[in-house]
Amino acid sequence: MKAGFRSSLARTACFALTYAAACYAGRRLVLAGNHNLAWPAAGVAVVWFCAHRRAPTRRLDMLLLALILGVVNWRTGTTPAVGVVAGVVGLVQALTFVRLLSRWAPHLWGAGGGEPLRSPRDVWALLRAGFVATIAASVVSLLGRWLVTGHLPLTVTMMSVARHTASILVLGSVGICVGAALERLPAGNRSIIGWWRQRAPVPPRRAAEIAGIGALSVAGHMAVFAYEHRFPVSFALLGITVLAGIRLSTPWVLLHNLVISIVALRYTLTGDGPFAQVGDVTVRAVVVQLFVILVALIGLTLSLGRAERDTLLNALAKEKEQVKHHADLLTAIIDSMADGLAVIGPDNRVTLRNPAAAAMLGDSRFTADDVARMRYLAGAEVAGDDIVVNRPGEPESRVIQVTATALPHPDGTAGAVVLFHDVTAERRHRDELTSFAGVVAHDLLNPLTSVDGWTSAAIESLADAPDHPNVGEACADLARVTRSSARMRGLIDGLLSYATAREATVVPAPVDLAELVADVALARADAAVASGEPAPRFSIGRLPAVRADPVLVRQLLDNLIGNAVKYTAPGVRPALSITAESDGAMVAVRITDNGIGIPEGQHDAIFGNFHRAHLSDGYLGTGLGLTICKRIVERHGGTISAADVPGGGSCFTFTLPALSLVAGVRPQVDA
Repeated sequence: MKAGFRSSLARTACFALTYAAACYAGRRLVLAGNHNLAWPAAGVAVVWFCAHRRAPTRRLDMLLLALILGVVNWRTGTTPAVGVVAGVVGLVQALTFVRLLSRWAPHLWGAGGGEPLRSPRDVWALLRAGFVATIAASVVSLLGRWLVTGHLPLTVTMMSVARHTASILVLGSVGICVGAALERLPAGNRSIIGWWRQRAPVPPRRAAEIAGIGALSVAGHMAVFAYEHRFPVSFALLGITVLAGIRLSTPWVLLHNLVISIVALRYTLTGDGPFAQVGDVTVRAVVVQLFVILVALIGLTLSLGRAERDTLLNALAKEKEQVKHHADLLTAIIDSMADGLAVIGPDNRVTLRNPAAAAMLGDSRFTADDVARMRYLAGAEVAGDDIVVNRPGEPESRVIQVTATALPHPDGTAGAVVLFHDVTAERRHRDELTSFAGVVAHDLLNPLTSVDGWTSAAIESLADAPDHPNVGEACADLARVTRSSARMRGLIDGLLSYATAREATVVPAPVDLAELVADVALARADAAVASGEPAPRFSIGRLPAVRADPVLVRQLLDNLIGNAVKYTAPGVRPALSITAESDGAMVAVRITDNGIGIPEGQHDAIFGNFHRAHLSDGYLGTGLGLTICKRIVERHGGTISAADVPGGGSCFTFTLPALSLVAGVRPQVDA
């Protein structure tokens, strides 16, 4: 026999004995007319079935519950047939309760979860499940008794509903809280003694308060119930229950409910107390049970409500602490930023400015024009706009790059987050580099021009010389010099183009792609004819206008179309197809050719610096053409890629900003 089954079987035996004792006690709590005043077995049954909701002995539990209840009823004065009906009714009530509690409060212990009662909602779910289960059992009881005895005991049923509901509420709440507490203990120490050892110690003042409230409650209830003619004073007992619910924790309130229920039932059973003055036995039993239910509801609702409030307050305090920590961390990060940051509110006031922004802008505040301009930039989502700042005491102006982002507010208004980046050194370095590149290019091209001139002159002079082996060798050497000079000139031109594409200022303007492509295509066709090559065939589709730098876009198209014409197999006439499509924000241009294609695995590498895909095929180049294309496209906020064409050839796709941008979409354009 497995250990789990043995453990479940032992618990079944304990619950069965407890249930039998509760049934026997309920049958002994009889008023005049053989009416039961209370029925603790209902509460024990629901705790039993909650604890064994998934136990391997569940069927044995069901059999034992029905058997115990039927036998106890039969042995205490009912007929065997009524005992059978009672057993079925008890089983229906327990099963219905577990099913309803699992649906309405699945987080509770015994209902699918492992939590104790946490809030007043849990108490009402427990009460509702107990009441509905009792009603369902009462309907089965009425039908069964009618079939067995031939009459409908409505009075007994009404009393049964009251006492069963009260028992489930009082004992069920205790069982759920105790079961959840025991389940949290280590597997080998799940007992009341283990729970008592694991509990937190109670401070002396708190222990004195608990003892005082408990003594006051017991003494007050006993004092009221001891006098059978003091019915008008009983309302004061609810005040003691309210005090207990407000000041005591849930376990002590559960104990208080048990004690007060026992006091009320004991005195009413002996004919003492305010409820014993009710003449009708049925009404008297119902009133007592309603009092027990009311005490349990008031105490648990107040206690759990206070505990829920304390939990929420603790969670709120922790959340505030986390928010404060995050705010301090964010402040430290913002203050340590090398770039400046400012936040502009909807009323055009600067609400936040970090030390870096103050250092860049000096002691001067933003003017109204500056704020309005930044708010406009934020609304347009423009990045990288330059402003010139003249700081007092500094002879030179500083160039600050401004990036503004809209900051919407919950009320529908919007502010702006503005970032400042000092680009003075970068701009100065760029200008110096551009000037240096121009000077170097000029100084390098002048000697090349001289070399080309003297080489041409030497070749012309040797053309009239008589045939001689030395003359032929000299002409071959001069041809090599001419080719080397041409390669050097191409490399210098490529470096200048790369520097221009990388450092030159981008000036966006409307560009008619159709006109520009037609112009570049015509120039390439003329160049091919002049060199004795077949003119390329062009198929040009509809090309929408874009917003870009016309000079850089011409360079981009010339490089891509030139590559498509150059990288064509010998004897094949170049054929190019140029199409475009727009999604409203960007225009995607595709240039497809019938060339030799791109080697496998190099579709991304061809855009790198000085990368040449066809080194051994006799195609000349510097390896900078596609790098320049990529830089031009990226400076306009677009992308470029290469792909193979089925059947041979390549397709280059790049994107540029459309002339009419959709709202809120702007390209990233360098200043």
